[in-house]
Amino acid sequence: MLSNRKSSHRKRKKEIWKQLRLLVFAIGLILLFIIIDSVMVSTIPYFKFPSKELQDNKRRLIQEEIRNIMYGRLLSLASSSLTKNNTAAGQFSFLEESAGQTLEWTPCADKPNNADQGRGKKHNGYILVSANGGLNQQRVAVCNAVAIASLLNATLVLPKFLYSSVWKDTSQFGDIYQEEYFLDYLKDDVDIVKELPPHLQAIDVEAIGSQITDMEIMKEAMPSYYIESILPILQRNGIVHFLGFGNRLGFDPLPPHLQRLRCKCNFHALKFVPKIQKLGSMLVQRIRNHKSKLTEIDKQLFGKYMPNYELVIRNRNLKRPVKYLALHMRFEVDMVAYSLCDFGGGQGERLELQMYREEHFPTLITRIQNISISPEELRISGKCPLTPEEAALMLSALGYTSETYIYLAGSHIYGGLSRLQPFMQLFPNVVTKEDLLSPEELEPFKNFSSQLAALDFIACASSDVFAMTDTGSQLSSLVTGYRIYHGRGQATTLRPNKKRFARILMEHADIDWGEFQKRVQNMIEENQGVTPRGRGRSVYRLPRTPGCMCKTR
Repeated sequence: MLSNRKSSHRKRKKEIWKQLRLLVFAIGLILLFIIIDSVMVSTIPYFKFPSKELQDNKRRLIQEEIRNIMYGRLLSLASSSLTKNNTAAGQFSFLEESAGQTLEWTPCADKPNNADQGRGKKHNGYILVSANGGLNQQRVAVCNAVAIASLLNATLVLPKFLYSSVWKDTSQFGDIYQEEYFLDYLKDDVDIVKELPPHLQAIDVEAIGSQITDMEIMKEAMPSYYIESILPILQRNGIVHFLGFGNRLGFDPLPPHLQRLRCKCNFHALKFVPKIQKLGSMLVQRIRNHKSKLTEIDKQLFGKYMPNYELVIRNRNLKRPVKYLALHMRFEVDMVAYSLCDFGGGQGERLELQMYREEHFPTLITRIQNISISPEELRISGKCPLTPEEAALMLSALGYTSETYIYLAGSHIYGGLSRLQPFMQLFPNVVTKEDLLSPEELEPFKNFSSQLAALDFIACASSDVFAMTDTGSQLSSLVTGYRIYHGRGQATTLRPNKKRFARILMEHADIDWGEFQKRVQNMIEENQGVTPRGRGRSVYRLPRTPGCMCKTR
């Protein structure tokens, strides 16, 4: 019995020792994997797996370099000038004297036109439109589609808005514009329905060859293209779907009745839904914070939701003048990166923009590989977006002071507050919709970029003076046209000539402030001429054209 106990004890010792050896082996194996993994990771470039510390250091480097001022001397002169002449009176009178010429032109796109054609002819089918882009691109697409439906004697189905990975907005037509008003206002001009008739709803338009993408239509195509290429498909299949439709209808040559219809759509038929009108009215009311004369533009924008300046509003301690300037500052990271320009932010900024281009604009990288053009050449040729610093210098030269109340429209400024610092040092009274509206008021608009953009459209269109940093943007173009059409000569718009401004700024090291002011004012004044729309120019931006606005003398 004793021997059996000893034998059993030895067996237990062997089992324990075996388990210990297995445990030591397992621990050793784990340590080996950790060592190998650390060696492998150490051979991978840091920018592919950046630590939080490296990310923070890089961000700090970029932000510090962004603070480098490009035109420090001019900013100092501007600041001194503002200190000496800091009076609010008269700051909005600039360029208003020449506005009397605009009264020669009056809106008339909503008037009956005996030259209208197409109604009563054979019905050729239905047109579906899926518009791409953001709020302003979609607005242009809708009115172009109205004109094409009239041209082809077709029924337009209420346009759909495509979801974009850039805009990340699921809004549809009825979330932004009043559907019933739109249908009723245009009912005598073109047939528009909310949906296809039942017998066409199950048709695979792509399978029958009726789907036309934006890649198949040249930009600003002529009416002849639609007659020759699209009409046969429409007549054969009874339906055509324009997928990704946008700026795909030219401006000249175009029959006057179609030009009129585009203007009628853009300036009269598209009214924002009450939700947007109400909050837009509240936004403008809070910007002004004083009783002010309501304009024709206000009536068009707000309908029955006109601002009530007698209401007590938030931030009563903030000093606000009656008048305000709205500035559309286009300096988003995508635009900055795509421009290939240098903005004084040093090596850190150049590295960040190059990485952004490689990720978002690979075709641009391929295209410029064999092209040699310097950032300086791009700037001199007017290809670079104005920085907040340059915008501040322009407004200072035009006589606006630190008392000027400025509404800032647009997306996130590249560089954030650091980049805006030179602008806000000269113009501290800068606000955005996020400053004036509470989080609760903005909550229904959260994640709907087009509806938020509509608030910017309203604030810019309703402003006493509208200024832009880029004349090519859709928001600036549409707001400019809206103010010309409904402004009755009282809606001043400031449009810089970037090429000319760049040449002025080249002399920043030597030019005195008086000479700088004179040259900037001349630049703006020469861009203010009241002239009819030139051939090929957009009626959405320049509505002084037959069928859209009428000359009274």
